[in-house]
Amino acid sequence: MAAINPGEVWLVDFGMAAKVRPALLLTGNPASDELDLVTVLLHTTALRGNRWELGIPKSFLKPGAFHLQQIQTISTVKLERRLGVLTAEEMHHVRDALSQRLNL
Repeated sequence: MAAINPGEVWLVDFGMAAKVRPALLLTGNPASDELDLVTVLLHTTALRGNRWELGIPKSFLKPGAFHLQQIQTISTVKLERRLGVLTAEEMHHVRDALSQRLNL
């Protein structure tokens, strides 16, 4: 697989129940001695209006939000294709919101 980097948004196959949807990579390529896993933050269009929805409008995403309650670690084989990338400022906003969510 080509290099993958934190801040990239990929179309990910989460299986039948969660379907194929965009997700933000929070981690990049695992090292050769690590499991072939990445941690992602799911994007949703089914908004509930709660405090854990982080809207970051991007031309390559449908209107929606990254849901800070939906952090998952998945195999890299589930990554289907790269949709785009968040800016450094947007990633800083994501990290701040995750820090609040995880009480770090």
